[in-house]
Parts: sequence; structure tokens; C-alpha cells
Amino acid sequence: MTVPSYMRPPDGARPAAVLILFGEGPQGPDVLLTQRAATLSKHAGQPAFPGGRIDPTDDGPVAAALREAYEETGLEPSGCDVLTTLPELYLLRSNYRVTPVVAWWREPSEVSPGHPGEVAAVARVPLAELTDPDNRLSVRHPSGYAGPAFRVRGMLVWGFTAGLMTQILRLGGWERPWDPDRTEDLPPDVVALSARG
Repeated sequence: MTVPSYMRPPDGARPAAVLILFGEGPQGPDVLLTQRAATLSKHAGQPAFPGGRIDPTDDGPVAAALREAYEETGLEPSGCDVLTTLPELYLLRSNYRVTPVVAWWREPSEVSPGHPGEVAAVARVPLAELTDPDNRLSVRHPSGYAGPAFRVRGMLVWGFTAGLMTQILRLGGWERPWDPDRTEDLPPDVVALSARG
């Protein structure tokens, strides 16, 4: 995976990890996403891959990603086969250097929102929905930044997660042609939540 220069972590960025967990769901291959609680001070209300900072007690990014996924969704880590880690990516707004951990959900377990103050929803999103051109668009922030987005399962996936998902779909050879000129402004409620940090 090629990391653009603006996403290469600077010295001093805090370590974090996310879990990109693929499985075979009721509607075909899918990936696990969470929606962060609207009450959080950082990335409030945003859909995301399960994950968070790497604690001193974690044995690296893989352990951190699995621990965070367990805490956020209740999934059983022993049912996940870790396939690889991707290059670190810089998340500017929170000054994290994020290691994406890719895994296969060999033995899926029940999932639901963990701590209500952190996670509002959990969804297994079929790849067929993520690759459907009707569910893809670009969104524009009031700052002028525009980037890829997905409308799936009642969520608007945008920002860091949508950018990473776009790269994953491309790397996997799953991306279908879509109209990148279909651009919408971010909804005011999403902008208000993102303004917290």
C-alpha cells in the first residue's frame, strides 16, 4: 500500500491500531464497522474500524487492535486470524500514527456496542454494499477538504475510515467504477460533531 506524504506519521505521534476484520456474513463477505458515540470529544459520531491507542500493556498493534475490538464490540479475539499489518498512517486531528491490522473472522461471534459512552452502533457491512456505485460519493467539509465517502447501513462513512476503506477495496481488486464527481456537503450535524476534534 502506498502511503501519501501527508499521511506519513511525524516523530512524536501517538501509536494506535485499528482492526479491519473481514468475515463471511449472511449477505456474503463483509467488514466490521462501529459508529462512535456522539458524546465523545474526538471523532464523535463517526463510523470507524474498531480500534484505539496502543497501551503500554499491549504487545504491539495486533494485540491493541484485538483488545480494542473486544472492548468496543464484544467480539471473541480467538476467532480472528490476523493476516497482516499495513503501513502506519497519520491521523492529524488526534496526532495518532495508526497501524491497520487486517484479519479474517474465522469463527464469528455475536457483536454489539460495548461501552455506551464510546460506541453507538456495530455493523457487519457487506462488501457488495461498499462497492455499490450508488452508495459511493465524495463529501466536502466547510474547510474545502473533499474526500471519499460511503452511505451504508444508515451511516455516512467519511474521513480517515473512508479513505482507508477506499484503498482496501482498490488493493483487494473489489472496487467497481463509481462517479467521484458526485459530491455533497457534509451534513451540518456531522460538521458540528467533527468540530469537537
